[in-house]
This record gives sequence, C-alpha cells and structure tokens, in this order.
Amino acid sequence: MRNHAQAVVIGGGVIGCSILYHLTKLGWTDVVLLERDELTSGSTWHAAANIHGLHDNTNISRIQHYTMSLYKELEEETGQGCGVFQPGSLYLAQTQAREHQLRLQAAKAKLYGMNFHEVSRDEAERLHPLVDFTGIRCIMWEPDGGNVDPSGVTQAYAAGARARGAEIHRFTPVTATEAQPDGSWIVRTPKGEIRTDWVINAAGLWGREVAALAGLTLPLQPTEHQYFVTETIAEIAALDRRLPSVADRDGEYYLRQEGQGLLVGAYERDMRFWAEAGTPLDFAHDLFPDDLERIEENMMRAIDRVPAVGAAGIKRVINGPMIWSPDANVLFGPVPEMTGYFCCNGIIPGFSQSGGMGLMAAQWIVEGETRYDMFAWDMARFGDWADTAFTKARVRDVYAHRFSIHFPNEERAAGRPARTRPVYDMQQRMGAVFGLNAGWEHPLWFADEPGAQDSNGFTRQNWWGPVGDECRMLRDRAGIIDISNFAKYRVAGPGAEDWLNALFANRMPTRVGRSCLTPLIGKRGGIAGDFTVTRLGEEEFWVIGSGMAERYHQRFFRAVPLPEGTVFESLTEAVCGFNVAGPTSREMLQRLTNASLETAEFPFMASRRIELGGVDCLALRVSFTGDLGWELHCVAEEQVRLYSALIEAGRAVGAGPVGSRALMSLRIEKGYGSWGREYSPEYWPQEVGLDRLVKLDKDFLNKAAVEGTLANPPREQLVLLALEEADVTASDADATGGEPIFKDGEGIGRVTSGAYGYSVGMSLALGYVRGAGPGDAVDVMVLGRPHRARILTAPPFDPTGARLRA
Repeated sequence: MRNHAQAVVIGGGVIGCSILYHLTKLGWTDVVLLERDELTSGSTWHAAANIHGLHDNTNISRIQHYTMSLYKELEEETGQGCGVFQPGSLYLAQTQAREHQLRLQAAKAKLYGMNFHEVSRDEAERLHPLVDFTGIRCIMWEPDGGNVDPSGVTQAYAAGARARGAEIHRFTPVTATEAQPDGSWIVRTPKGEIRTDWVINAAGLWGREVAALAGLTLPLQPTEHQYFVTETIAEIAALDRRLPSVADRDGEYYLRQEGQGLLVGAYERDMRFWAEAGTPLDFAHDLFPDDLERIEENMMRAIDRVPAVGAAGIKRVINGPMIWSPDANVLFGPVPEMTGYFCCNGIIPGFSQSGGMGLMAAQWIVEGETRYDMFAWDMARFGDWADTAFTKARVRDVYAHRFSIHFPNEERAAGRPARTRPVYDMQQRMGAVFGLNAGWEHPLWFADEPGAQDSNGFTRQNWWGPVGDECRMLRDRAGIIDISNFAKYRVAGPGAEDWLNALFANRMPTRVGRSCLTPLIGKRGGIAGDFTVTRLGEEEFWVIGSGMAERYHQRFFRAVPLPEGTVFESLTEAVCGFNVAGPTSREMLQRLTNASLETAEFPFMASRRIELGGVDCLALRVSFTGDLGWELHCVAEEQVRLYSALIEAGRAVGAGPVGSRALMSLRIEKGYGSWGREYSPEYWPQEVGLDRLVKLDKDFLNKAAVEGTLANPPREQLVLLALEEADVTASDADATGGEPIFKDGEGIGRVTSGAYGYSVGMSLALGYVRGAGPGDAVDVMVLGRPHRARILTAPPFDPTGARLRA
C-alpha cells in the first residue's frame, strides 16, 4: 500500500468508486480508495438502482442526465457490464399540482435538450399495457429512464480508476484521520498509514463514524427501506420487450420490471429509524427482517394502478438501510472549517446521481470549484444548529413525504424552531408566519391573527393578498423588516483594510462612515458572493452578506490569511437588525432619535452610530427594498426594546411589520439581484451587471480568473421581465424561479426569481437570457405553459433612484 497519495477516498460504494474514477479522469492518478469490507457493502449492493434524469433543481437535472449517459460509455471503456436497462419511464399525474410540476419539468427538458415529453393515454397504454391509467390527468415519457446493476456499476467505476493508476484496498478499515500542521492528513489503517492532501469521506452508512475520526459531526440518520419483487407475471413473460418503469408519486410508490416480475418500492408514513447511536462496524451485506405491513397502504395503491401486482406472489423482500440528511440531499463539499477534508454523505438517489456527483467532487478537489452552482448539495447549508433532534425530525419528514411535491416557497415545519431571536414570541403574537433561514426563524408575512399557516401550491396562495398589503404599506408609508438573518462580520486591526482589499473585488471605503458594495470572486471568475462593507473607524469595518451562505463563505475568508493583529469575527448571532424603509421612514425614525437623518447629514450609503428609542444602533443608509430606508443593527439583548420602539413609532405614520416575502417582491420591482438566485459562481460579473465593482488595478482573491472572464463577451444577460397580465390572471400564478424562457420557440434562458410587483401592478421576473434584449417579446413557461412577457428597459419602480437617495 502506498504511504502517500494526492487523495484518499474512504468508502467503496458506488459514490466512493465514482469519485475515485473521476479524480483519475481529471489527471490525479496517485489516489487510493480504502474500503472496510467488500466493495458495495452497506447500502449500494441492495439498492433498487433506478435511474431518471429530471429533478426540480436544474443543476441536479444536468448531473442526473450526465450520469444516465455515462453508464454505457463506462461499459465500453472498462469492459465491465453495468446492467443498463433503459426501457423508459412513465410519469403519472393524478392531481393538478403534479401536472403543474411535470409540465414545468417538460419545459425545462426542452430548454436543456433532455428527452422528456408528454404522451397520450393511448401511447402510454401501448408502452405499458399492465397499467390502469384511469384518473390520470397527464402522462410524461422519459425514453432513457430505467435501472442499472448496482454491483456492475460500482465495479466498472473501480476498473476505470484502476486502469488509470488508482489503488483500491478492500478489507482495510480506517482507524484514524489526523490533521497535520501543514494542512495534510495522515490516514491510519491496520495495514499502514497514508499521508495525503485530501481525505474524502464517502463512507455511506458509516459517514458519521468516519467524520467523527476527524472531530466532525454530520447531520445524518439511517432508516430502513423496503421493496419487494414479485414472482413471474405471465403477461410480462409473454412480451418480447422490457416494460418501462412507472413513477406514480401521488400514489407514493415506485414500480419497474425485474426479471419477468415487477419490483415495487415505497416510502411509507410509518417509517423506522435504524442505528441511531451509530452504525455497527460489523454490518456489511446484511438486511433487516421483512415488515411489509408497514407499506401495505402503498402496496394497495400500486395494485390498484397495476392489478397484475396483486395477482402475483412475492418472490423476495429487501429491507435494508439508507442514510439521510435533513433535506434528503447529499452533504457535499470541503468542510469549511478544515483544510483538505471533503464530504460526500447521505446520498439517496445514488444511481441517478453517481456519475455527476463523482465529476463535481473531482472538479472541486482538482480545479477548486464545480462547473455548476451546487449550493443545494453543499454541506455548508447546515451548521451546528442541525443537531440530532432536528436531523431526526427532518429525516422522518423527508422519508415519509419522499414523493410529495416541494412547492415554490414551501416551508416544512418538522424540527422547528431550531434557532430563534429574542423577538420571536412577540412576532408570533403579531401574527407572523415564519420561514427557516440557516436555522433561524424569520417572518415571511404577517396574518391578521396568530397561528396562521402557509397554504402551498404552484398558483397564488393564501399569503398572496397579505403580502400585497405589506408591500403597499411600505411603498405608501413605511415598513419594518426583520433582517437579523443577514450574516454580519467585524474586521478590526491594523491590517483590516488590506485584508478586505485582498479578499473582495471592489476597493474598500477610505472614509469613516461610508459603505461600498462589492463582489466576492470564485475560482472560475464568477460571483461567489455580494457584500456591503462599511468603514466604522480607521481600523474597523463592518461586513454584511447572505445569511444562508455564511458557512459557505468561510472557505473564501480562510483563503486569505489574516494579517498579524487583525481580528475577523462573526456577529450574526450576537447582533440583530431591522430595515425601516418607505417614504415616511425618515419621519418615523426621527421620532426616536436626536441624530439628524436628513440627507445632508446622512446621505445614501452612509453609516452612523446613533441612539434610537434608547438603544445604541449602527445605522446604515441602505435598503434592499430600493426605497428610502435605513438598516438598524443592535445587540441581541436590545432587540425586543428596539422592535417595540419601532412598532410604536410606526403606528403614528401608518407603518407596521413587513415579512421577507414582501421584501422579495420589492427588490424585484427594483431589479435587485440576490445571492443564490441571480448571483452565483456560475455567473460572470458582466452578466450580472456587477463588472463596474471589479477593480482590476488592485490584487484580490481569484483576480486572474475574473480577468479571464471579463475579457469575454457575456454569454447571457440578467434582465427584468414583465409578464402579460391576461396570461397571469388566467393561470393565477406568477413566476417563482426555474421557469424556462423561450423566444420564437427557441429556448433562450430561465427565470431566477419571480414575484408580483404589487406597487407597480405587474407580474415580474428576473432571469438570464441570450439573444434578446430590452423591449423584446418572449414566453415564460409558468406552470410549464407559455406566458407572454416583455423584457423591460428599466425597473418599473424608481428607475432613477430618486426615492432611494431622497
């Protein structure tokens, strides 16, 4: 066994072998995989191994499409069979909501050149004569859907990696992973030790145990999962072709051909956790006792849809373990607080994602960043707040509702609240309906009475009217928005200015009391973040960024060494904040302070420390609403006092609380982008309109990369669109994000954010397009159907910024 390697992969399941294979494809041949037992041990060997291409998240769809295309290439390359069957998949919609979901996925498939389209009932009956399509509203067809052989795929990845020089050691458990002062690691095994620059935890069911060796706790929880295979069904035996699989997610089961019978699996509501205290080290190719009674309701729905299932005997039952994250997505990426430790844990649809997951992992490790924005998978989306109780509650929910639709703006209640601010109880009494952001509860909107909850769907929901009232109140008078979930940092010391200039692309403010907006640049020259930086003193700065990206951004902050004597600290937990905005916001706030808020003394993008309602605050003259406004930040202990004072002062001018759903609408009226939607590492500064903030006359993180991207013309451009009112009214739906955009029948882009602009009377969408510009007519595929729209020449609210600077 080698005693040194560029990377050590821990875990010999399908994902570990795929990562090893893709590392070698990107040129790293000095790599090793260690497996405690035999390859495929744990969850891989007993997986149903279905493959499908479409996902609600566009980038995950791209990854799944790559994976499906890879398997036959892998067979040709290695000579190892992958057992690829692609008879196609039928997707059924029993409800209007499922029909909306499938039609939107079909529109995305057309935009990205994927094969997924609607078929008639007659065609569906020809494709699968055993299915009773009664009551089905819509049928989609994915010709490339099917399944693979779990063992064959895993062995093919392993063979491909070995052929390029990788080593694989079976029956070699890892007993320790020890971080070294130089950033490398020592991986210890009974057969010897390996020094490496990268430890890659792909240990499947043992992901928690392997992480613990490095002092890391991962939010993961295994469960039982069952499927069964029937005896031979005569109708199938008589066919000269393989039947397509059936995705009847409203029925909460999946079904495909296996041999001359059918395989039926379910995610039952009466789920079971397993190995809560830790996965047994002697578990390998083991199964649990059958417990079909738990999935009986799902089985009966499958029998109603495919009566042949009920007439056949059961040949075998598989009840094996799976390991889940709190949202059923993989925990993926380098650990932000560590050097050279990569996680890839908690994978559920492993055989639909294995190829793309391996490729993205290899890109991140070898090239420093993935080609696609994979924040939906990034382990940094969870922090210490995702404790055992939260994880178990969320895993219970995502397992039992595996096939439920994830609606736009949906907020699930399981495991909450995880983190609350001091004003939480007060906001509850005021009728706040809360959402979750990086573990924090924050108000989405305010109902007339406490206890209201969101309804969910693709069309306008119960909050649409109240959110409109909040928007109009702020635009006509003023509103108070809780912005405590923004990430807040303090940088202080003799090297503070130099460090910030070395980190961010814009020049830092040179005058005390002034602020600037600045991008953070990614490894490939895209927008990794957007921040507001305020100079509080000669050697002190305040930095505000995306709250949900705080842990993600740690990777970038750590990439630039802090100068001696300089301090960087997060104040996100210790400091709370409110945005008071609207045309009467100055009048309202002036009632609470002796400090002058007039523009001459307090201009746009200025900051002051002031006393407001008896509370010491840092006041910034900025507002994400695009209106006259101030951000007001105070210590958490004073939050209730400040909020009470603001609410009381607001009554005098007809102002009140405003939630984040209204903020979404208000910022879109102004055409403002948001991190994670309009801003991501995939987009170049000139495509987003932030190129003016990139100062190439100084050095900063990833400058060479952005010099390269800025030298190119934009591939596409961020635009603001207004949808035709007649089409929006007919569908009772606005764009929400992800909808394809077409022009003259050709796909030209997609929506990144959408909302109704209540104060301007328009249904609006931000999105990226190519080959189109201001004034052009396009179609936005809301609910998967064309809605006429035009690209605006300017934001419909305050296009000159007069209100913002008043």
